[in-house]
Amino acid sequence: MVNKVTTATVIGLEAYKITVEIDVINSLPGISIVGLPDAAINEARDRVRSAIKNSNYTFPSKKVVINLAPADIKKVGTNFDLPIAVGILTEEGTINPEKIEDYAFIGELSLDGKIRGVNGVLPIILGLKKSGIKNVIVPAQNANEAALADGINIYGAEHLTDVVNHFTETPLKIKKVDINMYLNAHNQDEFIYDFKDVKGQKKAKKALEIAAAGGHNLLMSGSPGSGKTLMAKCFASILPPLELSEALELTKIYSIAGLLSSDEPLMTKRPFRMVHHTASANGIIGGGSNPKPGEITLAHRGVLFMDEFVEFPRHVLEVLRQPLEDAKIVISRTNHSITYPAKFMLLAAMNPCPCGYLGDKEKQCTCSEFQINRYLSRLSGPLLDRIDLQIEVPKLSSEELLNSTAGEECSADIRKRVVLARKIQYERYKNDGILTNSELTPKLIKKYCKIDKATETIFKTAIVKYQLSGRKYDRILKLARTIADLENSQDIKQNHIMQALQYRTFINIDK
Repeated sequence: MVNKVTTATVIGLEAYKITVEIDVINSLPGISIVGLPDAAINEARDRVRSAIKNSNYTFPSKKVVINLAPADIKKVGTNFDLPIAVGILTEEGTINPEKIEDYAFIGELSLDGKIRGVNGVLPIILGLKKSGIKNVIVPAQNANEAALADGINIYGAEHLTDVVNHFTETPLKIKKVDINMYLNAHNQDEFIYDFKDVKGQKKAKKALEIAAAGGHNLLMSGSPGSGKTLMAKCFASILPPLELSEALELTKIYSIAGLLSSDEPLMTKRPFRMVHHTASANGIIGGGSNPKPGEITLAHRGVLFMDEFVEFPRHVLEVLRQPLEDAKIVISRTNHSITYPAKFMLLAAMNPCPCGYLGDKEKQCTCSEFQINRYLSRLSGPLLDRIDLQIEVPKLSSEELLNSTAGEECSADIRKRVVLARKIQYERYKNDGILTNSELTPKLIKKYCKIDKATETIFKTAIVKYQLSGRKYDRILKLARTIADLENSQDIKQNHIMQALQYRTFINIDK
């Protein structure tokens, strides 16, 4: 008789239901696993055999054939150990097969029978829920994460004997998690960096506020020591709290990447990813033989900060173009393709020239025109077209440096305005499937970014003067929409368009 046990595997961010079929045949003792398993699954035969024997259960003295169906889906990971062991114990009569029909199993086994945690539990649970599974037994280490999925019973087990006893003696307790408790507990977290510690730079601070309010991309250019990196680090302190849907989406991504803490099962803060300029293209966009999310996906609904922007190889910068436009990344392989979300804010900082002092009022630039042009040529026009705010950050004067920061606005006050603007956008777009102004499509721009005749006349002049492309035109309108939201204005007015144009300063780096 063939016994069947339910589990799942993850491809990209999607989970696929897998049936583990167990059959014992009269042949020389051994274990055979078929159904496109990877190396980790093939090694499960030794882990499962030792775990069953060391848990004082009987292992078949015949050949065990294990099929992972459907056989045309590649199976990856160690979460198949527990369902394989349960199938073998069911075949041996230790567990009644009728009792496990409504159950799925996830977990890695150690040689002594303990159940270890695995990656990607939340997306697996959500996938199993869609498949109609009502009960799932997971490693105790992953129980909090799994319990984030509502409408499905989660049982955390520490040992193989706990699983057997659940169906024969003492049932495991159902795990529940209050998601809102986690989110609310972290909404008022203190941050290491605060804008009250940044002297001057009012224009740059306002640009960062607009970027946070509308989810826009921003590039800062300025001399060394002007405060670009410090302000970028302060940027995390004014980002709005996560919506529940965003938190769950991020948790799925970080669970698959193996970056989720067992103590904090839910992502409660917007990610702030700092990438070094030696990062590879694959490290940023993701990939590998078994594809994993890259930095742009790990920065989803948060920030990707690229300091020394021009020091990145040009081919690495160019891979950002499509994700910045489409808010997703597609990784294609011979037998399948994977789509990862990439709705991130690009925050970049750079020097205006190789020596760093082009345009500095106190120190003269020593670079030749050829050196400057070669330096700036690493940034292509299409890439800059996708960056909404491009500002110069001037070096502070001696008077500004010596002034006290007592009068500087703190991050908490800026964040209140950002949160208010985000709430306005949330209400406006709740039926359109987007959350921020930066996500507006051309169709939605026509609907929500209307301007009057007088404003249109000014805009026409700017289009001719600055030779605006269609993409720049749309992005300036979206930027103006955010500025209007920060002022709680229902209409986009002339001053909002003028201010949006001001933040596209069309300095030397803008091509």
